[in-house]
Amino acid sequence: MWWRLSRADWNRGKGDGNRQAFRKLVRAGAQPGVLAYAEGEPVGWCAIAPRSDYPRLSGSRILQRVDDQPVWSVSCFFVARSFRRKGLSGKLLEAAVDFARSKGAHIAEGYPHDGKKPTADAFVYTGLASIFRKAGFKEVARRSKTRPIMRISRELH
Repeated sequence: MWWRLSRADWNRGKGDGNRQAFRKLVRAGAQPGVLAYAEGEPVGWCAIAPRSDYPRLSGSRILQRVDDQPVWSVSCFFVARSFRRKGLSGKLLEAAVDFARSKGAHIAEGYPHDGKKPTADAFVYTGLASIFRKAGFKEVARRSKTRPIMRISRELH
């Protein structure tokens, strides 16, 4: 819900309020991303939706729009600790792009971390640039040393 709400609304709903808001979104029929399962249990998540669903991106000087193209934004990953560093983020990213294509998207965009030194897992929730590169994304803008804007564009049909 972080990217979907203003900071004030996020803070007001912190914890259970934001969880309830997300449940309400899903129950209303929204499909805000893709899940990965292992033995019937969810172990990973990648959020992807039209950029317009994430108003907080527009307020960011680093992540503001590159152009007026309609894009779907990859905004967040979560991978269970025991499944990290096993390639699951890359698989989630590929599934997210496929999902966006199935909904009519032509461009997917991400905002991964691209630091040169190892970073704590908690600070790479938007993904790592190396994973995006491996999936075919190309850097299209960089307004921060560690946060590129990367895109992939493929015809759907």
